[in-house]
Amino acid sequence: MENSTDRLHQFMLDAAVFLHRFGTPSHRLERVMEKVATSQGLRGIFLYTPTALIVSLTPLDGERDEATYLRQIDSGPVDADKLIRFDEVLGNLERGEQSLADAAQQMAVIGASQPLYPWPVAVLACAVSCGLVALLFGGSMVESAAAASIGLVVAFLEYLHGRRKWQRGFLEPLIGFLAAVGSLAIARWITPMNDRLVTLAALIVFLPGLQLTVGLTELAMGHLSAGAARLAGAGSTLLTLIIGVAIGWQIAEPWQTLPIQPLPVPPIWSLWAAVIVAPITFAIVFRARWPLWPVIIAVAVSGYATSRLIGDVWGLEVGAFAGALIVGCGSNLYARLRDRPALVPLTPGMIVLVPGSLGYRSLAAMLERDTVAGVELAFSMLIVAMALVGGILMSSAVISPKRIL
Repeated sequence: MENSTDRLHQFMLDAAVFLHRFGTPSHRLERVMEKVATSQGLRGIFLYTPTALIVSLTPLDGERDEATYLRQIDSGPVDADKLIRFDEVLGNLERGEQSLADAAQQMAVIGASQPLYPWPVAVLACAVSCGLVALLFGGSMVESAAAASIGLVVAFLEYLHGRRKWQRGFLEPLIGFLAAVGSLAIARWITPMNDRLVTLAALIVFLPGLQLTVGLTELAMGHLSAGAARLAGAGSTLLTLIIGVAIGWQIAEPWQTLPIQPLPVPPIWSLWAAVIVAPITFAIVFRARWPLWPVIIAVAVSGYATSRLIGDVWGLEVGAFAGALIVGCGSNLYARLRDRPALVPLTPGMIVLVPGSLGYRSLAAMLERDTVAGVELAFSMLIVAMALVGGILMSSAVISPKRIL
């Protein structure tokens, strides 16, 4: 029969695995779990990477009975709803308002619960976000509709990939290929348009810009193993996506149309409407409940507007830093006022700032033998990513969040 120490250790492991699985970065997970361990009379050491978790637990009153655990797990996308519920359970446990047995039961129920939104809603949200991003990239209404249509297909394939448990590494080249071929086919046989822009917009949700930014943040916070592993994963994802795109371009090269006149640019009000609606679609993708949408919209729109306005005056890098600073301060202020995780508005707010499109354009330029442009875009991607990290870290100094998550 398990004793109380075994149950406590098992709870600590399960809690760390749940936070890991639903998108908590290493620098936040380790601090949260160390705090929870201290409240339960343990000295906890947590070493987290995107594929492994090492936990060492020792009683606070001595070095006896030290236990070390290793778990091989996969990190998943951010699930804002479950992170909020996990944070509430851990907070109640820290304050002694809930027993360990009740907390363990609630954590298990939350972890096994169904996603907040049914899969058709999540797939549709991905498609709409692709169409809106095409507008933000300067595309026309026609190109926005094409990006949304292709985005619907690739989002459905992502759902099937998770549901059918297809082999890892199969999805990225497949959706890259389909996005490239689909864009060329629409431009050839339906309506002339910029197929390169449509391909980029259709893949925007799957580009690892957020993963790149989180990895650099982990490195800046001193979590070297997690940061290096996450950067390697981001690079692998980007390369496999662009390989699929390159194969599609080679196969469908005869469909390539002559350069066309730019399509009519949509009115400015439609661009700002896209800026307001896009955070809602990202909130659905990251599974945030609708009462949180106003906060997410306010944080994302203020960050994007700041980035654009300052970037037009002082350059892309300064604009990225300022936008990330506003997003971080807004998220931390929300965390202080509502006693909720700052990750909830932070993640959707950052997704509109991350430099994944620059990485894609860099590799695409190199595929088209434009090496100079490719190198310049790759360098810009790194500079923008580091500026975003600097803005996020500065925001924690300006307004410290009440909660660690």
